Amino acid sequence: MISLSVMALVFGVVFLAELPDKTALAGLVLGTRYRASYVFAGVAAAFLLHVVLAVAAGSVLTLLPQQIVHALTGVLFLGGAAVLLFKKGDDEEEIRKPADQSFWKVAGTGFMLILVAEFGDLTQIMTANLAARYDDPISVGVGAVLALWAVAGLGIVGGKALMRRVPLGLITKIAAVLMIALGVWSLWEAVS
Repeated sequence: MISLSVMALVFGVVFLAELPDKTALAGLVLGTRYRASYVFAGVAAAFLLHVVLAVAAGSVLTLLPQQIVHALTGVLFLGGAAVLLFKKGDDEEEIRKPADQSFWKVAGTGFMLILVAEFGDLTQIMTANLAARYDDPISVGVGAVLALWAVAGLGIVGGKALMRRVPLGLITKIAAVLMIALGVWSLWEAVS
């Protein structure tokens, strides 16, 4: 059974952490050059694969004693918050234009771009942590996939308007604060 509270928490954390990421910018760039539905199909497939891998890794962590899992996820969340707070802005990466605008070329470009850019990314590590923390792979997986798809959709369709209204720095700080809270809570559970 899916836990709506776990799914909503995962959605919120992953959504906020992914918004300032370079892949949202990549989706925006691809969406301005190609048919949005083709771009989204490729990007969505890549994010789905990433979440499946992250949830599988997090599920393996649940085999460890609970105190170790809480301590490990707490430290990783705090590390993720530090990365968000102290990382320098990424320069816009050049995206090669496919020779034609067919579905497979455009979706393939989006898929490969996200597959490479997101492998081992902060949100993938966070998803693994959340899967270990809550021991609810389905709820965590659905929440993470929906968050990543929402960010991709926003980036592809309306990224420019969102970034004009909500400062990127504010989004990053909110995501970092949520990760600090989750990290402290996990560490508190590890020692209590």
